[in-house]
Amino acid sequence: MTPGLSLTVLVDNTTLVDHDFCGEAGLSFFIETAGKKILFDTGLSGLFLTNAKKMGIDLTDLNVLVLSHGHIDHTGGLATLARHFDDAILDGRQPRVPELLAHPRCFWPKEKEQKRNGSEVSEEEARLNFPLRLSEKPVWITDDLVFLGEIPRRFAFEQGDLNKRVVYHPDGSTEQDYLSDDTALAFRSAKGLVIITGCSHAGICNITEYAREVCGDRRVADIIGGLHLLSPEPKRLAKTGKYLNRLHLKALHACHCTSLPAKLALAEYCPVQEVGVGMKLEW
Repeated sequence: MTPGLSLTVLVDNTTLVDHDFCGEAGLSFFIETAGKKILFDTGLSGLFLTNAKKMGIDLTDLNVLVLSHGHIDHTGGLATLARHFDDAILDGRQPRVPELLAHPRCFWPKEKEQKRNGSEVSEEEARLNFPLRLSEKPVWITDDLVFLGEIPRRFAFEQGDLNKRVVYHPDGSTEQDYLSDDTALAFRSAKGLVIITGCSHAGICNITEYAREVCGDRRVADIIGGLHLLSPEPKRLAKTGKYLNRLHLKALHACHCTSLPAKLALAEYCPVQEVGVGMKLEW
């Protein structure tokens, strides 16, 4: 039988009511499966640590740290996490420093509209603090949880918001940033795949199709994460909705960079559910 997976929302733009948690314009999930603890993204700041402590979640014994892509609202807590491990050592504890898993372009400097919006931690700095594994190819974290690597772009309507986005190569040259470092996780549950996304710059339909291919399972039970549908064109929104409708999802947990109008529109096609800091899901 496939072991289960639990996911706790440490950071999102929204918080749940009646909980003493804070939100920010970022995303971070704590995942447990098959005896492994995984941190997916670190939000915009060190808030993920504050919320985790309030939830009674210990982040000093993580197995893997996954970065969905290199934007600041998903990598902003990296330096804080590194200091967290240093502080644990000073307190006489022996933390388990996790392997950091990301796309090879994750730490390349990025700009949008001439403003830096990439990771404030460089690849060199990351290597000093974490065992670093950069991969364009899928990496299986457990028998049923996979890091998808670079996502093939198959749907023309998911070209995304590339206007005025720039990425810097290691040699200092620049090019238009197609956000090829954007990736996701996929989990094979007993009821179908669970797709865990950061921002879905690669397109949620592209991500889902690739997850089905990599996992060898056409069923999709749930999708949770940002869909980067802030002010999408009606044509793209309709095509996305029709694609998701054909999946017969049990739930769509759209959050972070998904606007309220987009959620309302997608709710016409599939069961959109609420997401907020403090929420815990199990599959």
